[in-house]
Amino acid sequence: QVHLVESGGGLVQAGGSLRLSCAASGSIFSINVVAWYRQAPGKERDIVASITSAGDTNAADSVKGRFTISRDNAKNTVYLQMNSLKPEDTAVYYCNALTQDNYYWGKGTLVTVSS
Repeated sequence: QVHLVESGGGLVQAGGSLRLSCAASGSIFSINVVAWYRQAPGKERDIVASITSAGDTNAADSVKGRFTISRDNAKNTVYLQMNSLKPEDTAVYYCNALTQDNYYWGKGTLVTVSS
């Protein structure tokens, strides 16, 4: 079992920055990939960025150059640094952990970007 807790969401003006955190506990040694997803009202949940156990990262085209995913192994935490935020980035952001035979979700953190 893997337990994920997101934090760092809030209200920010367009052009501002936020850093989201995803703290993992439990069988963290079994995690292969950690990803951030987001879901805006009335829309599907989409992947934003991911990082593998080897440290390889990927990001959606819509956030490339603005969002950066990173991790601190000592703290068992994955971060999503979000810069140059736009109103269309408003969503609930979820952390997801993928193991060899299962996946886990956090409860999400709300990011609201005002224009």
